[in-house]
This record gives sequence, C-alpha cells and structure tokens, in this order.
Amino acid sequence: MASPNISVKIIDLCKVAPPPSSREYSFSLTFFDLLCLRVHPVERLFFFSVPHLQSSSFFHSIVPKLKRSLSLALQHFLPLAGNIVWPSDDSLKPIVQYSLGDAVSVAIAVSDSDMTNLIDNSPRDAMQSRPFIPNLETRDSCASVLSLQITLFPNSGFCIGMSSHHAGLDGKSSFLFIKAWAYLCRITEAHDAESESSSSGLLPPELQPLLDREVILDPRGLAVAYINGWSGFDPTGQTQKNRPSLKILSNLFPPLVDDSARAIFQLKRGDLNKIKERVLQNWEINHKLKEEREDSSSISKPPTLSAFVLTTSYVHVCIAKAIERTENKRKKLLFCLVADCRARLEPPIPENYFGNCVMSHIIETQPDEEYGVVMVAKKIHRRITKIQKEKGVLDGAETLSTRSVSRSGEGKEVQYIAVAGSNRFGAYETDFGWGRPEKVDIISGDRGIVMAMAESKAGDGGVEVGIVMKNHVMDQFASLVRSEIECI
Repeated sequence: MASPNISVKIIDLCKVAPPPSSREYSFSLTFFDLLCLRVHPVERLFFFSVPHLQSSSFFHSIVPKLKRSLSLALQHFLPLAGNIVWPSDDSLKPIVQYSLGDAVSVAIAVSDSDMTNLIDNSPRDAMQSRPFIPNLETRDSCASVLSLQITLFPNSGFCIGMSSHHAGLDGKSSFLFIKAWAYLCRITEAHDAESESSSSGLLPPELQPLLDREVILDPRGLAVAYINGWSGFDPTGQTQKNRPSLKILSNLFPPLVDDSARAIFQLKRGDLNKIKERVLQNWEINHKLKEEREDSSSISKPPTLSAFVLTTSYVHVCIAKAIERTENKRKKLLFCLVADCRARLEPPIPENYFGNCVMSHIIETQPDEEYGVVMVAKKIHRRITKIQKEKGVLDGAETLSTRSVSRSGEGKEVQYIAVAGSNRFGAYETDFGWGRPEKVDIISGDRGIVMAMAESKAGDGGVEVGIVMKNHVMDQFASLVRSEIECI
C-alpha cells in the first residue's frame, strides 16, 4: 500500500471577494441548515491534469483566472463569501450574513508530491489527501462558509481543495456553485476589467441559484427543536451556554486516518446489471429473508432498480462481511440514507434552491450470507418508495438531531454506514478550461464508514465509491468487492 511523504508549501494566503458592487445580504438558517449547524465541513478535492505545467504558467495564468472567475461566481453565491453569525445575544437563530468586505479565504500552495500516485484509486494512506484541504475557520460567534486551496504539482497539474460549512449548503448546492465557477472560468480572461456589465459575469439559467430561504416552510417547528438539540449537547461535560456555539465539533466525528487506507472502487454498468438481475430474480424468496419475517409490509417487485440502490446494497454487504471477518463478530448495522427533499416538500421547491434541503433516514440492516444483497436492496428500495409515494421525506425529523449527536456514544457494537455525494451530481463534468477532473474525492468521508459516491469518470453509466477503512479491513473489503461480483 503506497504511503509516500506529502510535502505542501503554502505560497500565498489571500482573500477573494465578490465584485465591489455586490449588495449586502443576510437570511436566517432553515431547519435543514440548523440540523448541520456544528457538523464537520464537507471536504472535496478536484484533481486536474495539465502536463508540463510550470510554476510561471500556474502563478501568472491559472491562479489569476481562477481567482477572477471565483469573484464573479461569488456575486451569484453571496452566502459563500459571508459568515454564519448570531446577530445578537437574544436572537433565537443564527443567520448567514454577507457584508461588504467579506471574502473567501484562498490558499495557494505547491507540492512536490507525485500527483500520479494521488489520483490512483488503489488503497493508500488515508492521510495523504488531507494536506490539500484548506482549514475552515469557525469560532463560537462566527463561522466561515467556504474556504479553498489551489495546489500546484509541477509538470503534472493542480488540485482545488474545497471545505464548506455544512450549515451553508448541501451536496447539490455545492456542485451548482462549483460548476458555475468552472463555467465562468472557461469564458473569463484572468485580467478582465472590473465591470458589472461584463458578459463574463453572466450565468446560464441552469447554473443560477435560488437564494430565497423563505421557500422552506417549518410547520413542525423543527428549527427550534434542532437549536435546542445542539444546545443540550455537551461533548466536554461542562455547562453549556444559553445559546449553542457555532464552532464545529471536530471531536464528534474526527478524521479516522491513523492506520487507515483511502480508496475508490468502480462498479461498471455491467456490474450493476449483474447485481440488478440477482436482486430481481430473488425478490420473492421471502422465507430466506429475515427482514420479511420481521416486516409484514410488502412491496411488489419493481421493473428495475436505480444505480443508487444497486451500488449501496452491494457495497453495504461487502462492508458488513469485511468487518465481520476481520473482527470476528457481527455488529448491529445502521444505514444512513440521505434524501433530497426539494421535489418532495409541500409545496415542492425548485431544483436550483441553494442551501440545505436533505434529510437523513436510518435503516437497520443485518444482511445474511446468502441473500444479503437482496435483503439490503429491498430495504433501501422500500424506504425510498415510502419517501416518494407517501410524502414521508420528513418522517422522524423531530428527533433526528438528538439521534445524530448521540451517535458517538453508542459504542463499538453499532456500525453506521453512511452515503455522501451522488452519482447524479455530475462531478466529472466540472471543467474550468483545462479539461475534466482526473479524480474527484470526498475527503470528509474519512470521518466514519462512508460511501462517497460519484458517477464513473468513464461516463459509461457506472458508479465509483470512495471509502476509508482501517488497513486490515480495507484489505478484506477490496478483495470482497472484486470477488463477490464474480459470484453473482
């Protein structure tokens, strides 16, 4: 397993602001945002190959162009340049506020690390990618929404590291921004005049965000419940203040990088078809499936299954087997499904809504040896169907914050398996003008057992899944992912 030394030198730490004409902006956080108020940031890396790239070209052409287009993008995404703050001591909720002079922190760095090794999907030291992720500043009274790091790999290319506050935006919104920035970078010259009328600052309709948080209704009073949940949560054992801090609880879910490996695994379209045939052919073998005896509800066999269901059920079972075989015991498995709520609220909200609009759903799974993939696929499919057809996307939302912050105390007998990203975000469509990414990686997936999903870079309808595990578990998991598909 490769584990070379990683060397990164910060050359410049600058601030990039929206154009001076940008207006001040503020709004209260919604209950979707507040659910993630003190959760760790979402951290992504985008690697771009630029053969023979020299420092002179990087610093005098690429960096100015990225900074100029970032400024233009921020005028459409003002919350990203601002901060999460408490407006006053007696305010019920924090707000996102952009004031003139606010800006995004951008670190410019150089690394002598081998980019070829970093973009390889094979298991490698989990710590290798972390030096390319920028720090996101958070304090009790104020938290940045976004920070960036642009790192040069001489003669190879560069990467963009992105750290975003989860109370500011979800995955769909994150990619709306990154694609808008990339679009403006492609059409913008680095030294354009600072002109409001410049066509380089215009976005096509599909990349324009809806910033209006008033479209999110809260008839259940979830915002108050989530603020109270954070207020009552004390990871230090000391007395809490009258209001919750905005500081991210980094010790709640710290990066698990010691003696751990990070890898990305590919499931091709043909692999997904094999899994689908296996699941649908055995859909009605009820006497074999424990979940059918425990759940009297039934759901008819669907004509097909989504790539999401097929991928998560297959990887889920491989994870379960790897853990059981390396630890010689079975754990209680809980699968965390994150549902996009935009089209599932009453009334629905537009797809370009910018902010958080996702809700977690916990599914208890315990796959057996023979029909594990079938069992898990049916459970996930059943929950998704309930969310879609029964308008149950907010079921259990009232107690979700309490359950979320208590996860750290559940002990070693329970294993959460979560999902980050999506194969529908089009991660590999992010082109700043130097071609599509060689690799996109969700680095914050190292804070637990997380399936970091994206569409296949090859564009063949497949899916790639990034994951971080202890080295000995990763060895077993990697073997299972390759071998289990042959047994289907």
